Amino acid sequence: MTEQKKKFQTPHAFVILFVLAIIMAVLTYLVPAGEYERTTNDDGQTVVVDGTYQSVDSNPTGFLEFFTSIHQGMLDSAMIIFFIFIVGGAFQVFRETHAIESAFASLSHKMVGKELYLIPVVMIFFSAAGATFGMFEEALPFILILVPLMMKLGFDSLVGTAVVLVGVSAGFTAAFMNPFTIGVAQGLAEVPIFSGLEVRVFFYLIFLAVSIWYVMRYAKKVKKDPTKSLVYEEDQQREEQSTENEHEKLNVRQKWTIGVLGATLIALAFGVMEYGWYIPEISAIFLIMGILVGFINRMRVNEIAEAFVRGCQELVVGALVVGFAYASLVILENGYIIDTILHGVTELVSGLPAGLAAMGMYFTQSILNFVVNSGSGQAALSMPIMAPLSDLVGVDRQTAVLAFQMGDGISNIFAPTAGLLLAALAMAKISWVKWFKWIWPLILIHYALGAIFVTVAHLFIWTP
Repeated sequence: MTEQKKKFQTPHAFVILFVLAIIMAVLTYLVPAGEYERTTNDDGQTVVVDGTYQSVDSNPTGFLEFFTSIHQGMLDSAMIIFFIFIVGGAFQVFRETHAIESAFASLSHKMVGKELYLIPVVMIFFSAAGATFGMFEEALPFILILVPLMMKLGFDSLVGTAVVLVGVSAGFTAAFMNPFTIGVAQGLAEVPIFSGLEVRVFFYLIFLAVSIWYVMRYAKKVKKDPTKSLVYEEDQQREEQSTENEHEKLNVRQKWTIGVLGATLIALAFGVMEYGWYIPEISAIFLIMGILVGFINRMRVNEIAEAFVRGCQELVVGALVVGFAYASLVILENGYIIDTILHGVTELVSGLPAGLAAMGMYFTQSILNFVVNSGSGQAALSMPIMAPLSDLVGVDRQTAVLAFQMGDGISNIFAPTAGLLLAALAMAKISWVKWFKWIWPLILIHYALGAIFVTVAHLFIWTP
């Protein structure tokens, strides 16, 4: 009798971060303890004073201290954790109105004969959602809508998957107002929330345009000759699927719902830029949006509450990942080795031009994202080190944030460790191998664009 080998399972995010915390704890026994002096600059930022590093008594992490660091990490990141819960809950109320599904169904009937132009419309929507309110995992349900829709319009299942995944990823990666990445990273880097908006919008437009071009180029080839599809055989074996939706036309309430979403985003941008709103105010705006949307759609108060809870449940892992990431930071800080690591990295790159240091940050963040898929979690883990490091090597903190966001987002739609990607491909019935064969040239283009953006920002925009 032969033993059946168990399939390898990608470790859970908590497992990865727990192991990382163990590694950090071990380092407190191996790395010498040390500290920099810190001061507050004219902009109110807490900065490291170069040249003040000195050794201090070591404080290695004990057994019980290791486990209490997880609880302390949760406490230290409570503002971010509950911010994620509130935004997720509010958007679940919005999603349960089916306003977006109705908008797509209504639009598809008006695009007969112009099907190719539906691709940029859909991708612009998803990218804008990713760039503004941080849609990513929330895009998953739309795979079930867009795959059959695109097949009905003469494309294939890969196009239906790409307009969602590539669209939302382009916005999430090159975001200009994403509270989960830009907001968290800038908060940790102690720069004004959503500052540098104009620069990020410019980079976003370039990133999105290239992404749309890539998808449309393939879709046009498939439309002309369906046998050129990479998933032609798979699509031929599918049972005929109906794309008719019970919500084919936007009703009055759904139009008002989309209007409330637009007004929320406008109010958010205005409040942040004019009044310096931070996480508490932004949370309040989204909470108000969820309540208004519920009342507009005649949901009972209990239905609104239950939808809110469902939204929180979907984001439990994403929110608590932030706390687990903070645990590693707590261990490093309590062991007095975070400044030693910072000092070592600084010594390593101090002899290099600052432009290369900025690229080093981008490369580091890109590698880190294969291990920590959560954008807010990666920000919590890396920015407390990258922000002071940028001060010491002559890189502006805005550039450090840009390096984080570009490195954080690109691999999310091709890495086999990305949960969203695997779930989306399973829903679309596309193998990861076929998907990777199609997307790898775009990924290389995205990484090149990220490198260009970081270099341009450092040399010409956010000069130290």
